[in-house]
Order: sequence, then structure tokens, then C-alpha cells
Amino acid sequence: MLKAIERIDHTHSSVFAKVKLTYDERKRGRLKTATTDGEELGLFLERGKVLNSGNLLKTECGKIIEIQAADEEVTTATTDDWHNFAKTCYHLGNRHTPLEVGERYLRFQPDHVLEELCHLYGLTTKIESAPFNPENGAYGKIGGHSHGGHHHHDDEDHHANHHSHN
Repeated sequence: MLKAIERIDHTHSSVFAKVKLTYDERKRGRLKTATTDGEELGLFLERGKVLNSGNLLKTECGKIIEIQAADEEVTTATTDDWHNFAKTCYHLGNRHTPLEVGERYLRFQPDHVLEELCHLYGLTTKIESAPFNPENGAYGKIGGHSHGGHHHHDDEDHHANHHSHN
């Protein structure tokens, strides 16, 4: 069995294999699965960081594995009205639910309450099978690149200054 033990930013080597994982699987640091070629793969990664489609992992033996978002059951909400789209993004964002935001579409794990909220703002919803790639959140984008979540600095003064609203 291949054992993926490290995330890497880039590689000069070719990708050995790909693995398709659902969003819930990509949140796990420990997982037994298989590559798209059927080879057994174990993930032994730092917990608390979500894998995104396109991320690369390195195995114990130095092989490179590419993560791909698997099709899964999701709700896709669409509209042609940018104003209602923005309002819906705001309200769903306030619920701190994993949310994929695309060109006038939102995608989330099926939830009848969230679907009703979309309907209140005139969006059409449908449950379908599709890859789910939710946003990492604002703190994952600080500094122009993704950190995969909110990072707390050891220097509390730096942290307080970073979030000041003068």
C-alpha cells in the first residue's frame, strides 16, 4: 500500500497516480482509499487542513499523488440576478457552511433549510452529482495565497494589529 505522508506545493517529477475524494474525505488526515488505477493508498497527513482538488501529496517512497474532487451529491443553486445572488452568498456565508461560489451558482451539501433560503431570494436549486470545491474562507487567502484556514500567529500583538479596523 502507498502511504501519502506529506503535502507538497509543486513538483518537478511527474504525477504517479490520482485519487478522487469527496469533500468529507478531503477533510480527513487519516484515510484508507485507492488511486484511480486501483492501487491501495493510505493518507497519513497533518489533521485540520482540507485537501483541495489539484493538491499534490508525496508518498514514503517519493511518488507524487494528485488529489481530485470526486463527484458527490450536492445542491446547486443558480440565478441570473446578480443582486439576489450576492444577498444569498451573504446569508449562506453567515451560516459558516462549506460553500462553493461560481459564476452565478452556489454549491453546497444538500440541506433543505439552505435550499429554502435560496428559494427566498429567487434562486433555483437542484440536487445533482458533481465535484464539490468549497471556498477555504477569507483567512485562507491572506497574503495572496491559500493557507487552508485561519492561521493564529504566536505574536498576539501582530494578530491584533493584523485585524484592526482603523
